[in-house]
Amino acid sequence: MSTSATFSEPQQTRPSSRRMTPRMTRATPEYRHASLALFLSGFATFSLLYCVQPLLPVFSNAFGITPASSSLSLSVSTVSLAIAILFAAPLSERFGRRELMFVALLASAALNIAAGCAPNWPAMLLLRTLEGITLGGVPAVAMTYLAEEVEPRELAAAMGLYVAGNALGGMIGRVGSGVLTQYFGWRTAMGLVGVIDMTAAVFFVLLLPRSRHFSPRGRLGVSYHISAWARHLFRSALPAVYLIGALIMGAFVTVFNYAGYRLTAAPYHFDQTQQGLLFSVYLFGVGASSVAGILSDRIGRQRVLPVGIATMMAGILLTMMASVPCIVIGISLLTMGFFTSHAIASGWVGRLAKTDRGHATSLYLLCYYMGSSVAGSAGGWFWSAWRWPGIAGFTLIILALAMGSAFWLAGRVRQAA
Repeated sequence: MSTSATFSEPQQTRPSSRRMTPRMTRATPEYRHASLALFLSGFATFSLLYCVQPLLPVFSNAFGITPASSSLSLSVSTVSLAIAILFAAPLSERFGRRELMFVALLASAALNIAAGCAPNWPAMLLLRTLEGITLGGVPAVAMTYLAEEVEPRELAAAMGLYVAGNALGGMIGRVGSGVLTQYFGWRTAMGLVGVIDMTAAVFFVLLLPRSRHFSPRGRLGVSYHISAWARHLFRSALPAVYLIGALIMGAFVTVFNYAGYRLTAAPYHFDQTQQGLLFSVYLFGVGASSVAGILSDRIGRQRVLPVGIATMMAGILLTMMASVPCIVIGISLLTMGFFTSHAIASGWVGRLAKTDRGHATSLYLLCYYMGSSVAGSAGGWFWSAWRWPGIAGFTLIILALAMGSAFWLAGRVRQAA
């Protein structure tokens, strides 16, 4: 799953000589180096975050825990990442964009290796919590760096490559850890993911040019940030967008969390490789997000968003069929609908927020990851009580709430227009 947001807009407060320094364009080697470096950062961030998702049944067996408890290995990371995002960009104003991202990637990879050596479940959860905190130092800061350093007319392509790294990292982290676990065990799998991403962090810092347009906002007090967040929370339309982000992410993560439990049991008996490969349907979502952007420009966001949510609901209904092809097609539809909905909802934040857009986006990301954590863990109760019908019913209720919020939001937007 991909993150594209900045905490604060860059402001030109540096001397005029720095403002006159040309920005990166595709004709310059610095642009290519920066694009590749940010691709690596996105890849590392999301492969580290989601590498545990196909391992939840393995954790249940290894530590003797319930599915709900096992899902905490992902939930604690997403919660701590969501909170850390709120503070990452202010830290980067003080310590520098490039420096903060490098330290965050290196520390996160090291913590993933340590999690692979965890002697017990509490230690695993502690290490994954710390990993989420350190990962929070990358997404918002990466997008801020690109916005500052790349020529505006070239920015979309650079952003696209960064988002591609996010998507590929999320998919490879899931598929790779599943395949490696089957042949080498889960501890080795997590260790290897950490080593690969530590290597990616080193190449990241070697490739990424130093900031030439870094313009700190100065010392903004806590009261300023609280006021900015409060203004967005009490805007009539933005809270609906935040709720939609939390609900669609919660349903999406819940299905993927417990699909492994279903498919590794009778009558399917998927092995770790087969389960890991299920996450390759992520590629359908990457394409769907691009199409969603084109459609929203042509027919309007308020029309595309309900279609995305409806596609997610249709996919969940299809997973209730017993045949493997129906399950795979259903999960593919769910993925396409999720990426469509997320692309529209996240893009809407910047349109509705007239000031302090970084604060508005950070709130969206906070709700987005909190939805993942809360619903992803709560789904374990439904799985334990009713198995897959419980998961399907739970996620359909969540998406029904999202659909209602989408129609309400569309009405408010039409009324304002």
